[in-house]
Amino acid sequence: MEYEGSLTYENGPLYYEDFPRTDDPLYILGEKYSTLYDRDELKHDVLSRIWFTYRRNFAAIGGNGPINDTGWGCMLRCGQMMLAQALILRHLGRKWRWNPQVYDQIYWKVLSMFQDKKSSYYSIHQIASMGDSEGKAVGQWFGPNTIAQVLKKISVYDEWSNIVVHVAMDNTVIESDIRKLCRLCDTDKSNSSDINGGAHHKTDSEGFTNCTFNTGQKNQSETRQRFMKSERWKPLLLIIPLRLGLTDINPVYFDSLKSCLGLRQSVGIIGGKPNHAHWFIGYLGEELVYLDPHTTQLFVNLDDKSSTDDSYHCPFPGRMRLNQLDPSVAVGFYCGTEEDFDDLCLTFHKFIIRPCKNPMFELYKERPAHLPSCDSDIETHLACNSSDFTVLKGVQGADGGAGSTDSDEEFEIL
Repeated sequence: MEYEGSLTYENGPLYYEDFPRTDDPLYILGEKYSTLYDRDELKHDVLSRIWFTYRRNFAAIGGNGPINDTGWGCMLRCGQMMLAQALILRHLGRKWRWNPQVYDQIYWKVLSMFQDKKSSYYSIHQIASMGDSEGKAVGQWFGPNTIAQVLKKISVYDEWSNIVVHVAMDNTVIESDIRKLCRLCDTDKSNSSDINGGAHHKTDSEGFTNCTFNTGQKNQSETRQRFMKSERWKPLLLIIPLRLGLTDINPVYFDSLKSCLGLRQSVGIIGGKPNHAHWFIGYLGEELVYLDPHTTQLFVNLDDKSSTDDSYHCPFPGRMRLNQLDPSVAVGFYCGTEEDFDDLCLTFHKFIIRPCKNPMFELYKERPAHLPSCDSDIETHLACNSSDFTVLKGVQGADGGAGSTDSDEEFEIL
């Protein structure tokens, strides 16, 4: 496997250390592995995650902005990785694995939605330009909350995936708000066109695509029932931005963070060190496992049939001790069905809220009276569709160097 890239000037690991052989279980996005007996399966799972890094020589953002994101785009790339994992779960499922020898049309479609072109929904161009609505000029560093808000705004145009991105603010998850958003499903969406003008793929109750009904009369009836049930629930990407300390992370939250990564609904954690973001996908003991975007690679035109996707998969994950984590993070979860969301809420109570005197977030069935309403979120999802999608015009950006940092002052200190 070949990688044409370079290490940046930012501090990062200069060598790869393999997973130690230990009796402790290792979790990768809800999957449990033994480092003694499951090493091949473990490495293939990590390799199958989509890896976004700095890129150079792409078209200028906004027409006259930066042509690379080295030094400022790491949090944007981590947000892309979290969202890409949610879309893989949506369209292919958790058991899907990358095979470079086999062409997978759905996988390539997901990957192409993130390529570095202004016409791609989740490109660095769209994300950086949309950041202006959150007070971030092109070339400025994002915090975890900023990237979450931008992904929420962009995702409403993606009718093919047809997901709800909900950002739970004020360290509070409100079940009724989420159920209201995810039940706003237009049943005609199943026949709508996708980003490339093709037919929309129908969805089964697990949130997977290409559901067929030719499996016998009994199975056909069951599958139809599952399909109709799933049509009443828009798949959910729940992102919870948190600040878990003042300058250093509070150790009382270590177990809760590990619990999040062990849940089957997990799509990881975005965070890292100050101005140095990673996408955390698992843990082993007191160490977090992450994919690092701080490698600058050449732009790849995925529309070119001769191009390869090797540079979008990383065989060398990093590890970092929990006490080195910056207190500003965002945890993510994907729920393809309402049953997945019900299970997630029960799991939150069992492993994160009940065991902790000061849980890292609160969970309410109904919105407390002292909190503002979420009507603006509902209006956003009702008003937008892919026919409204336009190429965003970027704000005149930086020259590709490091931008100013994100203070994340919007976070409540726990």
